[in-house]
Amino acid sequence: MHVNAKAAPMAAVNHGPTPAPGHAASPPGPHQSSVDEIVHSFEEADHHEVSLAGYAPEDWICLAIFWTMAGLVFLQFFSRYVLNDSYAWTEELAVYCLIGVVFLGAAMCVRACRHIQVDFLYRYLPKPVSRVLSTLIDVLRTAFFGYAVWLTYRYIVLVGDEPMTTLFWNKSYVYWVALAGFVMMFLRSLQVSVQNWRQGYSILENPAAYESLD
Repeated sequence: MHVNAKAAPMAAVNHGPTPAPGHAASPPGPHQSSVDEIVHSFEEADHHEVSLAGYAPEDWICLAIFWTMAGLVFLQFFSRYVLNDSYAWTEELAVYCLIGVVFLGAAMCVRACRHIQVDFLYRYLPKPVSRVLSTLIDVLRTAFFGYAVWLTYRYIVLVGDEPMTTLFWNKSYVYWVALAGFVMMFLRSLQVSVQNWRQGYSILENPAAYESLD
């Protein structure tokens, strides 16, 4: 009897409370279901094949500039807090790298149709009207980028010889990167416009067709 008295509490600790007679064990709660979904998503990710076919040259250039900027920021942090002698030129170059990431990244968004856009109105418009409005937006977008190319070039001509603050390099290098970004946006906008015309719809008219690109 003494042994059984000790075994009963241990069994209660190891196996938890015993359900009352006539009552089945409760099913797993929502927390367990969410955990199972997370585990299942990781299992699917393990079998997912990585493909680099969807990346364009501006993607790789933007990636290289981004990691250059990250290296400059780390060097600035290291020199300031470890060496106690901050390199002033790292901050300026990091800002210029950020400019390159912004403009070349914008070209990536144009190619993938990922700029901010409102497609709520297209859900209620007739298809012919939606097609006309979508085509007009393609034309206006392409014209805007073309105009931005011309304005940026004019700006380079006017102030292209301005030196940098810390390195005394020519700041026109940064302006040329911005110009390259606008040129790439213009070309990608032309490409997207032609594609929309051939397939008969754009992301504004049929957003579901672009969900697989994410």
